Amino acid sequence: MDTVRLYIRSMGMLLRSHLQYPASFVMQTLAQLVMEAGEMMVVILVVDRFEKLKGWTGGNLFFFFGLMSVSFYITEFFGRGITGDFPSMVRTGKLDTILLRPRGVLTQVLCSGMDPRRITCIAVGTVALIMGSRMSGVEWSALKVLALIESIGMSCLLILGLFMIESIFCIHSVKSVELVNAITYGGRSACQYPIDIYPTPLKVMFTVLAPFALTLHVPAAWILGKPLYGWPIWTVFVTPLSGAAVFFIMTALFHRGMRYYRSTGS
Repeated sequence: MDTVRLYIRSMGMLLRSHLQYPASFVMQTLAQLVMEAGEMMVVILVVDRFEKLKGWTGGNLFFFFGLMSVSFYITEFFGRGITGDFPSMVRTGKLDTILLRPRGVLTQVLCSGMDPRRITCIAVGTVALIMGSRMSGVEWSALKVLALIESIGMSCLLILGLFMIESIFCIHSVKSVELVNAITYGGRSACQYPIDIYPTPLKVMFTVLAPFALTLHVPAAWILGKPLYGWPIWTVFVTPLSGAAVFFIMTALFHRGMRYYRSTGS
């Protein structure tokens, strides 16, 4: 609980620091809005051009887009220390000062950054979710709400775990590895659409290596009344746990990697 209080206090201080320059914050937030609205426009154009995409209606596509956007940008909002700041900590030697403090390294890294500009991206994703559920005629129940919440929560852990791959590489190589972006940002772009529209290699990649299909698509398809793979209902609440599994595996590898960390001398 003490760690949770520390994290909440750190997020509060970081938020206040961002708001010290309100004009800059507003302009950057609006830029994020334009960026995410542009991505949603792509989905709108796809829906306008094709009535269905391999059996998925326009409303279904909006729902998938919204679910991915909300999950991804919540992670970037609260986990900026891992998703963007860690490589610079290694290069500049800031990580050395973190090692001197009486707290866990990962806890301090998570407490070191947030990105409140992403609030507009989360808002766009939420609008897409609402539009998608209405256009698809989703009849909400307690189980479906629970499945949605679990899907978002486990997807956030999955995304955080995937970003930690870059952090682990940085410990050994100092510089960030752009290949990791193919899994994180590339996965976000690809998995905004149902997984079964892709060829087998991509299905395998996003089911086994970066299991967005398990954390996002299986629950979303069931909520929309179109279960993937014909799996029984209980899998909707089990498959998202793969996100937590990836996170805990990457956490263990991160701590193992820190044993080999050497200062850059900056």
